[in-house]
Amino acid sequence: MTASVPIIVESVSDPATEPDTTLPVETYPDYPVTYPEIEKQTAGNLYEAENGELKGGARTAFDLPEFSGDGYVTGFGSEGKASVVFDIDVPTNQHYDLSFNISSEQAVNCRITLGGQQLTIFRTTGNGKFTYITLYGVFLTKGMQKLEITPENGDMCLDYLKIENNTSLSDISYDAKGELVNKNAGESAKELMSFLSDNYGKHMITGQYAYGGNNSELDLIYRTTGKYPVIRFSETDVPDESFDESFREIDAAAEWYLNGGISCISWYWKAPSDTKSSIRTEETDFDLSKAVTTINLAELTEEEIRELYSKGNISRECYGLILDIDNMAGQLTSLKNRGVPVLWRPLPEGCGSWYWWGSKGDKPYKWLWQLIYDRFTKYFELDNLIWIWNGQSESSIVDRRTFDIASVDLYLNNEKDYGHRYYEEFAAVQKFVGTDKLLAISECGSVPDIDAAFRDNAVWSFFGVWYGKYIQNEEGGYSEEFTGKEALIRAYNSDGALTLDEYRKLRGFGEDEHEKTEDTTKEDKDE
Repeated sequence: MTASVPIIVESVSDPATEPDTTLPVETYPDYPVTYPEIEKQTAGNLYEAENGELKGGARTAFDLPEFSGDGYVTGFGSEGKASVVFDIDVPTNQHYDLSFNISSEQAVNCRITLGGQQLTIFRTTGNGKFTYITLYGVFLTKGMQKLEITPENGDMCLDYLKIENNTSLSDISYDAKGELVNKNAGESAKELMSFLSDNYGKHMITGQYAYGGNNSELDLIYRTTGKYPVIRFSETDVPDESFDESFREIDAAAEWYLNGGISCISWYWKAPSDTKSSIRTEETDFDLSKAVTTINLAELTEEEIRELYSKGNISRECYGLILDIDNMAGQLTSLKNRGVPVLWRPLPEGCGSWYWWGSKGDKPYKWLWQLIYDRFTKYFELDNLIWIWNGQSESSIVDRRTFDIASVDLYLNNEKDYGHRYYEEFAAVQKFVGTDKLLAISECGSVPDIDAAFRDNAVWSFFGVWYGKYIQNEEGGYSEEFTGKEALIRAYNSDGALTLDEYRKLRGFGEDEHEKTEDTTKEDKDE
């Protein structure tokens, strides 16, 4: 059935040239993927907490039953100033499982640092019993290392730390088949998905969010590293009044693809409320649970849905959702008409309560996802979408037949040039999603450490760094607050990362337009 909403049809334009503001930059050598040689061997050591260095008021106690050794450590307080430092003797370069035996009356956030650098933060249980909490696949280098644990928001009892060699890294698989869930997908979407699947585990595809319909963030990366990212990420919504603002973002996505890149669009959906419209739960009065209905709306015409609403068979909330879904379909149809495939991410971070689409629990969220998928694919026949599910938890997982890629958003407190816990996140998602789905980082605050990703056997399909302060300072220059300049240069010139010039050549776009621009500028200077 064809759509009844007005669709703006645009003609396919010739690829645009690069912006004049993009200046030639210094060239950099390729950086091979490097990390210490791994020497696997069986190992295991137990370190009693009371024998570690106790700091900030932490003290040894003996009151609880069933502790190991001569006691346990408590008295951490709730200000995040007390800690235990373990001097650990690492026998060889390899991945280890770090297990802490902890008792706590309430859940406490524990920050783990290794050699003074933050490794991760985990949360304890709150059952008042000694419980094993394990960090899997932590890479440690041979020799003496200092590992510190600091409870940040409450007291607890720490019995010991146990370190054993990891045996589960080999469980990670990159055998995703790359077949789109929409059996009626168009050729351009199939080709893009095939490329992503063939590349999976071999490279991490670079990506950057752009704001406002221009490419200033992407140009900034080029001026800083000599490379452009492959994926242009953007966010869009149903416009409040005029379609001009929204279609500016759609046009930019189309242009990036026509110039040889990949476009990803996230739908940060402002709730269809007449009084308080926002994406954030606390800023809107929209209640998704009031919209849920058992009526199959996906393939009904607008007239049929309007009649259901007028008769009171569906709620005002439900009707508002349909209007927004249809308006968004109109924008995406303009990309379909131009032959542009899109990495499509609706309802981001669906497991959380901070956005209205996740605030009423898993059932309404899953109902809404299914409605969007069915209406887009069956009614509007959008065959150019590669569906990204960003639910981030097993409880919120939608029908596996409605998404192609599972993604996570990774933001860390005080992050800077972090070697994130790639394996832990990667393995957790793959465990409940399955090995036949590609995994990706749909948002992050810092450019991933490419060497660490390959070292930890957790090579995400792609990543997208958020815009604003995560990439630019107030003057529009490069900001080193979250990713140092040298770390950015190394990541974009790593043999383990795929950049736009490399992607264009692999896809047969021939000589890179950015190289042409640079050469022409040099000739002009010589004249």
